[in-house]
Amino acid sequence: MYGGVFEQAGTENEIKKIEEETAAPDFWNNPENAEKTFQRLNSLKDSYYPWKEIIGEIDDLGELIELYKSEEDEDLRMELQNQITALEEKFRPLKVKTLLDGKFDKNNLYLSIHAGAGGTEASDWASMLMRMYTRWTERHGFKCEILDLEENEGGIKSVTMKVSGDYAFGYLKGEAGVHRLVRISPYDAAKRRHTSFASVYASAEVDDDIEIEIKPEDYRLDTYRAGGAGGQHVNKTDSAVRITHYATGIVVQCQNERSQYMNKDVAFKMLRAKLYEYYQKEKEKEKEANAIAKQDIAWGSQIRSYVFQPYTLVKDNRTNYSTGNIQAVMDGEIDDFIESYLHYAKENNL
Repeated sequence: MYGGVFEQAGTENEIKKIEEETAAPDFWNNPENAEKTFQRLNSLKDSYYPWKEIIGEIDDLGELIELYKSEEDEDLRMELQNQITALEEKFRPLKVKTLLDGKFDKNNLYLSIHAGAGGTEASDWASMLMRMYTRWTERHGFKCEILDLEENEGGIKSVTMKVSGDYAFGYLKGEAGVHRLVRISPYDAAKRRHTSFASVYASAEVDDDIEIEIKPEDYRLDTYRAGGAGGQHVNKTDSAVRITHYATGIVVQCQNERSQYMNKDVAFKMLRAKLYEYYQKEKEKEKEANAIAKQDIAWGSQIRSYVFQPYTLVKDNRTNYSTGNIQAVMDGEIDDFIESYLHYAKENNL
C-alpha cells in the first residue's frame, strides 16, 4: 500500500548504508564530499521518517475507528476527531513536498525584489514584499541573508536575499513575477487610491559541480563603497562588488560580506545561478512558461494582486486562489498561495 512513498523517499537500508559510510575512519579526509554525504543523509531522513511515522499513526487510527464502530462512546469519538485533525495537519506539508520534484527544488534560493512603476509608492511596496518574504522564512525556519540592498525615498529600489534551507527554491520559485498593490497612499495628502508594482525574481543556487564557464573577457567586475542606511550589515569600505555579464546583460551585486574577496565569491555564485537558469530557458525555449520573470513591471503583467481598498483581497492571477485576509498575507502567511501554485505548475507541466 505504501511502497510508492518509500520508493520515492528512500529506504532505511539506504539510510543505514550512508550512516556506515560516515562512520568510516577516513570519512573526513574529503570535507567537501563529507558535507554532501551528510546533506544527502539528512535529506533522506527528512523525507522518509515523517512518512513512516504518519503511516504508523494512520494504522493506529484504523484500529481506533474499528473500536468506535462497536462502542458508541462520546469521549472516544472526540479522541478520534482530534487524531484525524492532527493527522491532517501533519499530512499537508508532506503532501506539498511531493510536488517539489524539480531538479533544483531542494536548493537554496536567490530572491530579488525590484520596485517598478509607482515612484515612492513602489519603493514602499518593494519593502513590504521584502518583509513578507522575510517573515515567511522566519516562520519556516529558513535562513535569510540580505546580499545587496539599494534604498531610496519611501523604501527600497532593489534587494537581493539568499534564502537557505531544504527546498527553499522549490517553495518560492512560484513567487517570480510582477506583484501589484492597490491602496490609498499614505504619501498622498488627498487620500487617493494608487496602484504600484514590484517584480520578484527567483533563481536556485547551483551546485559547484555544475559547470558554467565564465571567462574573464565575458564580464566586467566593479568595486565600490557600499551604500544604504549603515549598521552591522553594511560594509563601509570599498569592498562591494558588481559583476556585469556582457552577453546576457545579467548584473549581480553583493555588499554584505566583510571583505571584497567574500563579496566577489558570493557574487560569482549568484551569477552562475542566474546564468544556468538563463541558458536552460534558451535551451528549452520555454518562452511562454518563463515570460513571468521578463515582463514589464507595470499594469497588465502581474501574477498577483494585493488590494487594500476599497475592499481587501489578495488574488493570484494564475491559480485564481484568493483570500481576504491581506494582513496575514503581508505578515508572511503565503503557504496557501505557494501550495496552489505548485499544484497549478504540476497540472500544467511548468
